[in-house]
Amino acid sequence: MDKLILRAPFNSLSFGNVSYNFAKELYRKDIKTSIFPIGQNFDFSAFDKMDEDFKKWIESSTNNRLTSIDKDIPTLTLWHLNGGETRISENNTLYSFYELDNPTLTEKNLVDFQNKTIFSSSDAKKHFELVNCENVHNVPLGFDEDFHNTGKKYLEGKVHFGLMGKWEKRKHTGDIIKAWASKYGNNHKYQLTCCVLNPFFKPEQMNQIISQTLEGKQYGNINFLHRLKTNSEVNEFHNAIDIDLSGMSGAEGWNLPAFNATALGKWSLVMNCSAHKDWANDKNSILVEPSGKSSSEDGVFFKKGEPFNQGEIYTFNKDELISKMEASELKAGSINEEGLKLKNLFSYEKTMNSIIKIIES
Repeated sequence: MDKLILRAPFNSLSFGNVSYNFAKELYRKDIKTSIFPIGQNFDFSAFDKMDEDFKKWIESSTNNRLTSIDKDIPTLTLWHLNGGETRISENNTLYSFYELDNPTLTEKNLVDFQNKTIFSSSDAKKHFELVNCENVHNVPLGFDEDFHNTGKKYLEGKVHFGLMGKWEKRKHTGDIIKAWASKYGNNHKYQLTCCVLNPFFKPEQMNQIISQTLEGKQYGNINFLHRLKTNSEVNEFHNAIDIDLSGMSGAEGWNLPAFNATALGKWSLVMNCSAHKDWANDKNSILVEPSGKSSSEDGVFFKKGEPFNQGEIYTFNKDELISKMEASELKAGSINEEGLKLKNLFSYEKTMNSIIKIIES
């Protein structure tokens, strides 16, 4: 492949991080790329280690997009199913994330509408095959090279737990924090640092949600961070903690925070469900078996009866989570050697090679 149209969002969110790494691999492969940013923002502020030549390439690929496109050049779109119907060329491959277990007629039709649809998880691929979609594929994400071991010492003498990912029912954010507080709250041998503020909530809404979760109690060993603006700050977060709890989410398309923490050699508690099964196992993670399922409906991001995002999420038993947290204390401070292997098993070079192969097939 020597030419490609890339339609993707470039921002500081998870989608933006994936777009950034997709573009970086196209740049390395010297593929002439016409970039069509999704959304009004073209924001690279999170990527504070960005190579200057790569930045110039992205700017040129974007500024010259209208003079470089051709109807015969294939398009790779990185976006939600909702909005994935927009095409620039006739041959469109959609790379997307699906978290639930019950594709709607609308979602099925939009997948069928694509020449090919690639999901980040094998679980998502399976659910769409069950509703007779024939053009679905699975290509996992890779480890972001911006993340690395800092070699620094952080909270010595404490067991430091971390939780990252915007606050959602789907991610069980409140339930995880409640369980941790009931076991370790105000025991200063332990620390919980949360990077969970949801940008779609106003600050006063977020404060109210946190207060309700903690039942109005004050905990001196639970810390809520403001939004981390750069990948370097996110890297410091991953390095500072001993044990990651982000993997207790009940429905994911990949779960970058838990994956990245594990690949950096941290120990992660991971619910053995959805996309987690593609990278987490009993050697590189502390697995927690789901206790059942519940509705994904939260009235905000997942609403009953909508044409998108219908289905259930996996749940966990609080006592089981606490038991696994207790077990994880013995691993605190030690390097997760099996987790480190994820860096080589999953790379964005492999991701892009697989995507190109599917587009060309």
